[in-house]
Amino acid sequence: MDPELLERITARRAELDELEEQLAKQLAEVRAERDELAVAEKALERMSEQLAEERAAFAPTPGKVGGRPVMMIPYRAPDVEETMLPPDYQRILSVVRQAAGPVMARQVGEVLGVDVSVRSKLEPLRGKLVRLVDRGRLRKQPDGRFTTRL
Repeated sequence: MDPELLERITARRAELDELEEQLAKQLAEVRAERDELAVAEKALERMSEQLAEERAAFAPTPGKVGGRPVMMIPYRAPDVEETMLPPDYQRILSVVRQAAGPVMARQVGEVLGVDVSVRSKLEPLRGKLVRLVDRGRLRKQPDGRFTTRL
C-alpha cells in the first residue's frame, strides 16, 4: 500500500473525528436549550394561569340595577368599547383627549360647563376622573393632572 495515500486517509479520518466531536457538542447544546425552553414554557403557562386566577379573584364585583349585575364604568379591555360608558364619562374622556396636554379637573369642568368655583360641584367630576384612572382609561400624573393612556 502507498504510504502517502494511507497518510491522507488517516488525516481525513482525524478531521472527520474532530468534526463529529464538534457536531456532537453542538447537538448536546441544542438539546439542552430545547429542554430549557420547554421548562420556561411550562413555567410561563403556570404563571399565566395563576395571574388569571388572581385577577378573577380580585376583579371588582359589579353593582346591581334592577336585580341584574352591572358595572357602570367597565375596565379598559379590547372587547369593551368606550361607547359602553355612560354619556358623561364619554364627554369627560373626549375633553381630556382634545386637550393639548395634561389637564386639571378644573379645566375639564370649565369645558363641560360645571361651576368650578363651587367645590361641591367640582369634587364629583374629580371622582369621575379618578374612576376613569382606576379603570385604566386615563392616567393621573403625580401633579394631579389627567391625561389619556397611550
